Amino acid sequence: MKIHHRKLANGLRLQAVEMPGTNVVTTLILAGAGSRYEDISIAGISHFLEHMFFKGAKKYPTPKSVAEAVDSFGGEFNAFTGKEYAGYFVKSGQENLSKALDVLSDMLLFSKFDSPEIDRERGVILEEMAMYLDAPMYQISWDFEQLVFGDQPLGRDQIGTKELIKSVTSEQFKQYKNELYVPENMVITVAGAVNEKTLDEVEKFFQFNNQSQNRKSLPFDANITTEKFKIRIKKTEQYHVSLGVRALAETDERFPALKVLATILGGNMSARMFQRIREQKGLCYSIRTQVDEFTDTGLLTTRAGVKLDDVLRAVEAIRHEYDDIIENGITNEELLKAQNYLCGKVDLKTEDTEEVAHHFGKDSLLYNITEDFDSWKNKIRKVTKKEVEALAKELLAPQNLRFAGIGPKVDEEKLLKLIS
Repeated sequence: MKIHHRKLANGLRLQAVEMPGTNVVTTLILAGAGSRYEDISIAGISHFLEHMFFKGAKKYPTPKSVAEAVDSFGGEFNAFTGKEYAGYFVKSGQENLSKALDVLSDMLLFSKFDSPEIDRERGVILEEMAMYLDAPMYQISWDFEQLVFGDQPLGRDQIGTKELIKSVTSEQFKQYKNELYVPENMVITVAGAVNEKTLDEVEKFFQFNNQSQNRKSLPFDANITTEKFKIRIKKTEQYHVSLGVRALAETDERFPALKVLATILGGNMSARMFQRIREQKGLCYSIRTQVDEFTDTGLLTTRAGVKLDDVLRAVEAIRHEYDDIIENGITNEELLKAQNYLCGKVDLKTEDTEEVAHHFGKDSLLYNITEDFDSWKNKIRKVTKKEVEALAKELLAPQNLRFAGIGPKVDEEKLLKLIS
């Protein structure tokens, strides 16, 4: 896997990642934009703007023409908005790369943000919000973030507020775009059947004005006071729980150990949580421990959908696994199994042009680095039993635990005792 870099005079970073043996190319544009760049008055504008880029520009003036342009060559076309960056990509055959670049550059450079299209999209996004509220499996993650990070940008979900969705204007979109969708705050990565000359073609399509970024990511206040638990009372067929802690930033040198710890706890079907809480106790259908990483903080959470009558038993069982790893540590066999699992997952990513483009695009945008997959695997391999155990004792201490739940009313007094 060979990587070619180019930084233009205006600050735009371009990357071409050669992946021998494929005829596919993913073209990914990442911009430093998301909920961390929004104060409460514009909470949700990043996500709404993502939608509006698909609503017509100069060459492709309508939503239909934008969609037809990509459908005409069988490409996959999508976008996403996170806390710290937004992304837009087309996955296509190599022979259709120019068409993919044509569509993406038109929408990113020349979107019109017409008021009638904005008004139509308001209803779409409000329905998207309603969809998430009706889907506790998704909502529980946002509720946990709000609980842990509190009333600050990192604690708000990307979809924003109804007030913004109902009131945002074309001028606000244009201003926000001009503040963040600028060359020095963007990275364009092409991965797959590409080479160094591909960067010439990318550069030809993306001719930005020499704008400067004038909106910054809002800082995270690590000392903010938060509650011990957050419960959303809702009639459901299953109770959704999230029990976890604020963890490490992706830049922390102990981050590989955090990934190993989460894998041992509940990263796969042979992990402790799945085997003991689902297989042995039969308390849930799905359960998983995972890491959410940001540039300056992170989360480790165990999320599960449990029987309505067994909520407290399930919370107690999850808490038991946290306590057990603090008190008794891990085995050498668990460490090796987790390392093999994580390295194996890395290997699978290297065959997917979308995954590869995202990996190198994110590293370049957020950290201005290039870390190849072998380097990451070496870090995982170097994690020691002692490091994992020390991290478990530091992070999973009772005073750090936070709980989010969605479902019918539970005994909050008993719950508080289980997580204290």
